[in-house]
Amino acid sequence: MKKKDLIWIATIILIAFLLIYKPTHLAFINATKSHPYIMGFIKVSILATLGELLAIRLKVGDYKKPYGLTYRFIVWGLFGMAFTLVFEVFAQGVLASMNKGLLPNSSYPFVFAFFTSFIMNTIFAPTFMALHRITDTYIDLGQGKLSLILKTNLKDVVNKIDWYGYISFVVLKTIPFFWVPAHTITFLLPSEYRVLMASFLSIALGAILSIAKR
Repeated sequence: MKKKDLIWIATIILIAFLLIYKPTHLAFINATKSHPYIMGFIKVSILATLGELLAIRLKVGDYKKPYGLTYRFIVWGLFGMAFTLVFEVFAQGVLASMNKGLLPNSSYPFVFAFFTSFIMNTIFAPTFMALHRITDTYIDLGQGKLSLILKTNLKDVVNKIDWYGYISFVVLKTIPFFWVPAHTITFLLPSEYRVLMASFLSIALGAILSIAKR
C-alpha cells in the first residue's frame, strides 16, 4: 500500500466520520434540506472525483491526475445537482403512480424502492451515462485545456467513444446487475441521504469498471 492509498482511505474515513459525528451529522441534514442543489453539487463532485482517482489507481497502479481534473470535478457537481432533482421526480412519480393504480401498490417500502430504482435506471441512467462519456471525451480530446475543449468537434467526440462497449457493458450489465439493486437500497433511505448514497456508489462503480478493463 502506497502513501497516496493511505491519503485516499483517510479522506473516505474523514467523510464517514463527519456524517456519523452528531454535530456535523445534524449540520449535514440541515444543509441538505436548506440548500439541496448546493449540497448535491458538493457531495457528488467530491465523492465521484475520489471514485475517478480510485479507478485510475486500479487501472494504472498510481493516482495519476487525469486531464482536466477541475473540469471533471465541476461536471460531476452539475450532475449532482441534476441527481437532486431527478431522484425526487422519480420517487414522487412512482408514489403517484402507485396511488393511482398504475403500479402495484404496497405498504412494503421495498416495493416502492425497487420500482423507483428500476424506472429511473431504465429511463434516466442510459442518458446520463452517455452524456458523461461525452463530457469526459471532450475533456480528454481537449487535453484538459479549456481553449482546446471549446475547439473540439462533436463528431470527433462521438467517433472516439466506444458505443458498443457502452451498450454491451454499461447499459446491459451495470444497469440491471449493479445500479438497479444498488439504487433499490438508495430509495429505502431517507431522501436527504439518497444523492450521498449515489455518490458513494460511483466510487464502487469506478472500481468495478477499472477491474473489468484490466
